[in-house]
Amino acid sequence: MATLTTARLVLRPWRDADFAPFAAMNDDQAVMEFMPHRLPRAESDAFADRIRKHIDAEGWGLWAVEVPGTAAFIGYTGLSAPRFGAHFTPCVEIGWRLARAHWGFGYASEAALAAASHGFGTLGLAELVSFTVPANVRSRAVMARLGMRHDEAGDFDHPALPAGHALRRHVLYRLAAGAWGV
Repeated sequence: MATLTTARLVLRPWRDADFAPFAAMNDDQAVMEFMPHRLPRAESDAFADRIRKHIDAEGWGLWAVEVPGTAAFIGYTGLSAPRFGAHFTPCVEIGWRLARAHWGFGYASEAALAAASHGFGTLGLAELVSFTVPANVRSRAVMARLGMRHDEAGDFDHPALPAGHALRRHVLYRLAAGAWGV
């Protein structure tokens, strides 16, 4: 798997040492506000293990993000293939999750720009999508900074959540390689 670098960040393969801070992040109510539930340690470790296995198999995925000299692990950013079926799948999603202490510094946007560049340039992807609940204004702002456009006709009910669940409705954002300039 390629290691990506930006002016302030390193997006790299996962290390065993990342699992504990990842679990702490996944148990933080603020970080998980727009997810169905916080993840107990076993679920968090299983998620990290799935990420590593995907990277091993595909050579790309959700990179661990570090701030050299400051923080060895602040979360993840990268590319993934959603595991559910919807009108826009199969596709490649760009996503991020950072520990709360690292919000507000532009790290999510900076890391996502590097991941998008890798996806369009190195991997030759035609499109990236991203999605979240309508109320997640922080993630939607990152999507807008990437140049993604809200596909209002593509908004959907997440099939992994039951009818009536407060987080079921999702907004869909898209970015085509041609709009990226690749």
